[in-house]
Amino acid sequence: MLVLPLDAVLTAAPMLWSPHFWKAFAALSVITVALVCGGGRYRARLHLSVLDELPGLLGRLLVAIALVAAVFAVRHDNVGVTEFVLASLASVGLVVAGRALSTAVVLTARRRRIVAHRTVLIGGGALSGDVATLLDRYSRYGLTVAGYVDTVPGPASASVPWLGTLDDLDRLVDDLRADVLLVGDGAFDEMELLDRVRTPATRGCDLLVVPRLHAFATATGAGDHIGSLPVMRIRTPALDGPARALKRAVDVVASSLALLLLSPVLLACALAVRLEGGPGILFRQVRVGRDGRRFECLKFRSMRPATSAEGDTRWSIAHDDRVGPVGRVLRATSLDELPQLVNILRGEMTIVGPRPERPHFVEQFSAEHPRYGHRHRVPAGLTGLAQVSGLRGDTPISDRARFDNYYIENWSLWLDVKVLLRTVSEVLFAKGR
Repeated sequence: MLVLPLDAVLTAAPMLWSPHFWKAFAALSVITVALVCGGGRYRARLHLSVLDELPGLLGRLLVAIALVAAVFAVRHDNVGVTEFVLASLASVGLVVAGRALSTAVVLTARRRRIVAHRTVLIGGGALSGDVATLLDRYSRYGLTVAGYVDTVPGPASASVPWLGTLDDLDRLVDDLRADVLLVGDGAFDEMELLDRVRTPATRGCDLLVVPRLHAFATATGAGDHIGSLPVMRIRTPALDGPARALKRAVDVVASSLALLLLSPVLLACALAVRLEGGPGILFRQVRVGRDGRRFECLKFRSMRPATSAEGDTRWSIAHDDRVGPVGRVLRATSLDELPQLVNILRGEMTIVGPRPERPHFVEQFSAEHPRYGHRHRVPAGLTGLAQVSGLRGDTPISDRARFDNYYIENWSLWLDVKVLLRTVSEVLFAKGR
């Protein structure tokens, strides 16, 4: 996280000698960081090179300068635009110099083993042995291999010790304080591996994979490499630490503002539900959230009253005969979900995440789909990637779980923004249930 604040400060630095442009440089700093962050340029990398980063970095800097200059020209009748553009070139030079300095610092720390992430190899094949040898030989990649796990000892034992099987992975991650799992080749079962890397002990680890067709090395993708071996970064624990705190802060601010701004809509919905169905405006139902914890999920009542047992175990489908005219509108526009803003404010839910399910169905789906429970690694959401991708109502649970797990392992603020934009589209055009 050293690079992001450094870029922000250096981009805005010219305001020190051009104070009359301070607003423009503040905007330039925010836009530059947003563009660089959106392009994935702040993701951790094994191979560090300023020259490799330069084209993408310069392109985003110039776009940011052009955007700010255009707004400046519109608001100030072109007065001072040329001066701002010339001053902003100093930002470009400072950011590039800062990036070169930060890269040199990180590489020096890696070479001296000050920065050396404890790594467990998965797989004991010959390729895994080659990877271990490369990482031991070249400390510039910042990984120190403690050993490997596999079903049985393999050729990699010539380079690093065999630590056990996949069953031992949780214990090894805790004992070794490992923060990187690197998948090579071996005799392990791939479906079992999928379960093992999503446990509470391992889900905080970066997950790297050497592709099977590693001989087809390419520099055109978004991957990384160790020597000449391409490496795919399958997962970075994006929803832990500072990112998790940031997401929670956004949840609190956004849900508070939404409750305030949408209070007329909430009142109108409540009145409509009361007039159609009588007392009992809110429907409260136990749902399963993060790490299997249960909470009381709030919704506007959109169905005719049912027994508690029926509500807990009956699956909702399109054209349900229990839904009245008002309920049909609420469900079609997803307005019945708005009371969950209170759940978000309480910390029981988040704005974007896997939709919460009832305990009865969680047990059923977990038995039918072994990796369904992996979606409970994060708080349940008001809206989710699966829902805006058309997977709601009477759609395959396995497909929903795949989308939910994809969201968790590829989370970014921009992904949340995309889900929210698609949610707004669905609400406006009534593409709901």
